[in-house]
Amino acid sequence: MNSKTLPTRARRLTPDMDFFDGADVVVVGLGSAGASAAIEAAEQGATVLVLEAASAGGGTTAMAGGLIYMGGGTPTQKACGIEDTTEDMYEYLLMASGPNADPARVRLYADGSLAHYDWLLAQGMEYKPEYYARKHTNTPGDEGLIYTGNETCNEFRARAAPAPRGHKGKAQGEDGGRMLMEKLIASATAKGVRIRCDARALTAIVDEAGAVAGVVARIDGEERNIRARRGVVLCAGGFIMNNEMVQRHAPHLLHETVLNGNPNDNGMGIRIGMGAGGAVMNMNEGFVCLPFYPPADLVEAIMINSKGQRFINEDCYHGRMGEAILRNYPEKHYLVIDSRLFHTMERPPLGGFKVVATGDTVEELEAELALPAGTLAFTVDFFNRHARNGEDPLFRKHADYLVPLDNPPYAACDVTPGSGAFYPVFTLGGLHARPTGEVLTEDNVVVPGLFTAGRNCCGLPRSGATYSSGMSIGDATFFGRLAGRSAAAAPARPH
Repeated sequence: MNSKTLPTRARRLTPDMDFFDGADVVVVGLGSAGASAAIEAAEQGATVLVLEAASAGGGTTAMAGGLIYMGGGTPTQKACGIEDTTEDMYEYLLMASGPNADPARVRLYADGSLAHYDWLLAQGMEYKPEYYARKHTNTPGDEGLIYTGNETCNEFRARAAPAPRGHKGKAQGEDGGRMLMEKLIASATAKGVRIRCDARALTAIVDEAGAVAGVVARIDGEERNIRARRGVVLCAGGFIMNNEMVQRHAPHLLHETVLNGNPNDNGMGIRIGMGAGGAVMNMNEGFVCLPFYPPADLVEAIMINSKGQRFINEDCYHGRMGEAILRNYPEKHYLVIDSRLFHTMERPPLGGFKVVATGDTVEELEAELALPAGTLAFTVDFFNRHARNGEDPLFRKHADYLVPLDNPPYAACDVTPGSGAFYPVFTLGGLHARPTGEVLTEDNVVVPGLFTAGRNCCGLPRSGATYSSGMSIGDATFFGRLAGRSAAAAPARPH
């Protein structure tokens, strides 16, 4: 077994141990989970020290678009004329969290969404009361609200009334994550949180009873002991940048994909937690997407496999599409369009895919792709006949996107991983923990003094096939707060 996948070896606390620094609560990592944990712990009256491995805070959240999944009737939703209920949000998130969903975690998140919105406002966030109604990976301007998942897809809308719940602060395009982190770090600093950058946590310090008493960190090139009087909160991100860990737990994520994370998403926080006795779960799961839209018009196209058949409803979220294709790697997959859709495409497309075949007829396109004779012709004919009547008996594609492909010539774009198509990935597994942050052993026993949040643990999103944008940062900020609160409330230990 490779050493980069193993638990770190915890250091035993001794009576004469020399501590370089310390606080009531020590937070490892200054992304959105760590910053939220630090803010909440400080608000509870604890002294807080954050150790950040990089030279500045922000983590992967600062690289992201900044969407946060919130609903139940937020002020932004109401200002945009959107009706939503907490129960519909709960039912949707039960599906979006995947087959391994934790109902208690989902319940807490849905019930606490409106209060979390208010908390974000208190940290300095602003949300423009404008709804972006087109299908997109994020709001292209500073619009505050957008659909970010599978809410309008048949199997999801049958269970929960759809509503846009992706909230982004007042920032242009993909700059929302950077702005969110600026607000959170400023708030933490204003509350007296101390931040040490270039401080890389290496392992936990545990006492003879197995309680976590601090961490060992590399600071200024030396190993330093950092004391945590009440608790350590691990918020050091996922493990997508640790090739050995991904290869062991989720090798499908390495099939011609682009690793989506910062260099410190290397699993160190997970390994530290394991070394202190924590269990892991959901390590085989990850998020992958194929951003085949924008423009939203391309949702009117059809996706086919190497047999010339449709295999999914094309109105689904781009993560569901990417997951379906990657799971069948290296099978070829194509986006089939007609001339009308061709002229709507961005140059180059956001998804990076290229036109690889054309034909004046569907039969010519089928031959150029070397598909089984008659398959694509049947697929397009069947789709067109029903689309003209606003129907999709195979996949129940939403009527808004049911438009016949009847404007020749035709083209096919190769969307197979490895063809040039863009497939960003990150991990969804990590430490096993209660929703309130306490890390659990394999026997579901709390590891005293150890807490976690964000992608360091198995949190709210647990399946790439059902994921919605905004769930990860929403999970990190919401449950980061709960972990910080739990750590601040833990009993102080006299070591």
